[in-house]
Amino acid sequence: MPREQQVETELISTTRHKKKNKIEKNENLAGFLFISPMLLGVSIIVLFPIIATFILAFADWKFVVSIDQLKWIGFANFSALLQDEKFIMSMINNALFILTVPITMILSLILAVIINKNVYLKSYFKVAFFMPYISSVVAIAVVWQVLFHPSAGPINQVLMSLGMVNPPTWISDPDFALISVAIIHIWISIGFNLIVYIAGLQSIPKELYEAAEIDGANSWYKFRNITFPLISPTSFFLLITGIIATFKVFDLIAVLTQGGPLNRTTMLVWHLYEMAFLNLEIGYASAIAVVLFLFVFVITILQWFGQKKWVNY
Repeated sequence: MPREQQVETELISTTRHKKKNKIEKNENLAGFLFISPMLLGVSIIVLFPIIATFILAFADWKFVVSIDQLKWIGFANFSALLQDEKFIMSMINNALFILTVPITMILSLILAVIINKNVYLKSYFKVAFFMPYISSVVAIAVVWQVLFHPSAGPINQVLMSLGMVNPPTWISDPDFALISVAIIHIWISIGFNLIVYIAGLQSIPKELYEAAEIDGANSWYKFRNITFPLISPTSFFLLITGIIATFKVFDLIAVLTQGGPLNRTTMLVWHLYEMAFLNLEIGYASAIAVVLFLFVFVITILQWFGQKKWVNY
């Protein structure tokens, strides 16, 4: 190739490369400009409060005073948490409340398997079970408050008609208050888990079931060796989201019990709310928020490591 033609080819290649880089830069700039409002909103509404929470956890500051009166106290807030009986009770309640997740998943899976078959009015059952999940939690709490009424409530009326002389007072009973809230939470969450499980079941190839039937497999064998392993990613997703949801229970507590009776339904989020917006102890509440974040983070990490043993992708 002549020297002049080689130089011309290199110039053309260089020019095309520069134009390509310029076009890419313009596209990147345009893309950044389009997402910049969202980034700004996320930074102000989400990232800034998170950073501020971690900073204020090491300070003593009242919400109603100026920032000039903020005092740095190091780990004093975290030391105080260890001696706070209400905080310890809220952690125990949250730990017990996590048990609602596997119960919800089991009930949802059973219902999903039944509804996924040729059930009459399948669409109706999907909507009926999903309605509590999209309904107002306040309205649901009020309805269940009537159902759990100690004397006039339908639940206790049925129990007394069956021969129970002293049925539990449910929400007002320290021994049954947390169980009552757990029942309502399970009833609300079943709809979401049900829809997700049905979607997972419908993604399983039917050829696998047909091959198993040819080999003479019964329903339990097909469920144990085909259905359950192939919906394990769905179960893993519901497990993580369900556990995180148990740490965010607030509406039911606020409407039904306000943490009572005897702090038996106090959760970490409710205790955080009390300290931040009722007692105005922002530093102490921030320390609770940090502990809550660490709990959820550690549980999620353990689940991610544990998924390798039972999740089949």
